[in-house]
Amino acid sequence: MNAYIGPEKIIEKKKAFLFPCSHHFYKNPPQIVKGEMQYLFDSKGKKYLDCFAGVSVMNCGHCNPEILEATIRQMKTLQHTTTIYLTQPMVDLADRLAHVLPGDLRRSFFCCTGSEANEGALLLARLFTGKRNFIALNHSLHGRTYLTMSTTAIPMWRADPELDGCVTFVPNAYSRNKPLEEAAVESLEAVEKAIVSKNTHNIAALIAEPIQGNGGMITPPSWYFQKLKTILEKHGILLIIDEVQTGFARTGKMFAIEHYGVVPDIITVAKALGNGMPIAAFCTNDRIAPALTKPSASTLGGNPVASSTAIAVLDYIEKYNLCAAAEKLGHKLKEGLLALQKKHPIIHDVRGIGLMMGVELLKENGQAAAEETDFILEELKGRGILLGKNGLERNVLAFQPPLVISEEDIRFLLEQLDMVFGLIKFTL
Repeated sequence: MNAYIGPEKIIEKKKAFLFPCSHHFYKNPPQIVKGEMQYLFDSKGKKYLDCFAGVSVMNCGHCNPEILEATIRQMKTLQHTTTIYLTQPMVDLADRLAHVLPGDLRRSFFCCTGSEANEGALLLARLFTGKRNFIALNHSLHGRTYLTMSTTAIPMWRADPELDGCVTFVPNAYSRNKPLEEAAVESLEAVEKAIVSKNTHNIAALIAEPIQGNGGMITPPSWYFQKLKTILEKHGILLIIDEVQTGFARTGKMFAIEHYGVVPDIITVAKALGNGMPIAAFCTNDRIAPALTKPSASTLGGNPVASSTAIAVLDYIEKYNLCAAAEKLGHKLKEGLLALQKKHPIIHDVRGIGLMMGVELLKENGQAAAEETDFILEELKGRGILLGKNGLERNVLAFQPPLVISEEDIRFLLEQLDMVFGLIKFTL
C-alpha cells in the first residue's frame, strides 16, 4: 500500500516550495494518485469519471496499456541523445504526421510544449514573410512565452507587464448579446479593418484557435475560416492555426480546422499528441519550411521516448477510430446538454464540436454565473465526476473527456448534471 501524504500536506508543500501563481481547483481538492483510461482515483480510493482529460491531453485515456507498452519499450532501449545525433523515432513520427496533417502540411519541427510550438510558428511566419506584426483574436490563449503571451487576449494569462506591441487584437466570432453569424461577420470586418489600418506590408500572420478552449469553447460558424483565409491571402498574410487543445480526434476529425474546409499555412500541435508525454510541433508546407535555415533545436523536443509514444498515440487513434467515437459520443453529449438547457434557465449557451463542448452559465440578470459554475464543479466532484471550467469570467463548464469514454459514462454525466443544476436555486 502506497503511503500518500494527502491533499493538506500537498497544499502545504505547494505554499512552501512553488510559486504563488500555481493554483488548483476545488475548496477541498483530492490527491489524484492513479489513472485508468477515462477514470481517475484519489488517495482515499474514490473513483472519478474524468471529463477534462488534463485539459484535452489524455485523448487516448490515462495509462493506456497499448501506448505505455511502446513508451516503456523505447525507454528500455534509448531515452535521449538530442537531435545532433540520428535517431529513427523522430523521423518516423514526422512521416506519420505528414500523412494525417491537413492538405500539403508535411514538415515538422518538434519541441515539448504548445507554447514552444506557437512561438516557433510565429517566428517562422516572420522569417518567411519578412514582416514583424501579428493579428490575434479576442479570448485567445496561445502560451506562456514572450510572443505567445503577447498574442494571448485573456487578461489572467498575460503576466508580463511589458509584452510586445506587435499584436493587434480583433473581435472573435462570438458575442453574448448577438447571434453567432452576426458576430462572425463583424469579426471578419474587424480583421479587414486591422489589416488596412496597421499597414498590410508589416503583418506576418494571423494566429487563431479553431475552437477557443480557455476563451470559453468559442466555436465559429462553419464558413468563418474559409472567408478569413480569403481575406488573409488577398493581403499576403499567413494563417497559423493553433490545434494544441483541439487536435488528434478531439472534435471528431483529426484536426478541428478540417471541419472548416481550410488548410492553414502553419499548424501547431501538442497536448494529446503525447497523451501525457511532453511533445509538440509546429508544421508547415514545403514552400514555407525553407525559411527556417539557421541552426535551431529543442533539446528534449521529439526525443526517442516522446516520439515513440506519439507514434503509438496515432496508431491507437486509427486502430480504434477515435474520430468516429468523438463524433458519435459528442453528438449524444450535445443532445443531452441542449435538453438540459430547456430545463435549466441558467444555461445560456451550449457550443462546441465532438467531445470539446462548453456550457455557458448566466444569472437571471445576464451576469456571468461564476459562483454557480464553481458550485457545480464541487458538487460533481462529490458525485465522482471531474469537470473543467474556462472563459474570461470562468463561467463556462468545459467538457473534454478522454475519447475512450462510453455512452454509459455520458448518461451518468448528464444525469448527475441535471440533479446538480436542480440544486442551485435551493443552495446559493
